[in-house]
Amino acid sequence: MNGGLTMNLTLLLYLIPSLIMFGCGVYGFMTRKNMIAIMISLELMLNSIDINFVLFNRYLFPDQMEGMFFTLFAIAIAAAETALALAIIINVFRIAKDVDINKINKLKF
Repeated sequence: MNGGLTMNLTLLLYLIPSLIMFGCGVYGFMTRKNMIAIMISLELMLNSIDINFVLFNRYLFPDQMEGMFFTLFAIAIAAAETALALAIIINVFRIAKDVDINKINKLKF
């Protein structure tokens, strides 16, 4: 009888930090003007989603590992996306000499 209550409490102990991480990522994405800070905010949101994949896989299907494998795949994709985004940011910085979104929008390439 207490097993369900313990499982729900454990679920909340992981869901609340994940929700806070996602909220901080959304806030950072919407308010930051620096492209690197925006990329960090996106990574924060992706990591909170990965925590949820593992958490719900463990909660719904405790004997299976699909959520874990999907999370590893998502982390690999995020690493590739980060490398690509950094390459784009470096090229924009070479041309514009700044990584501020407002200043880059005003430039004509």
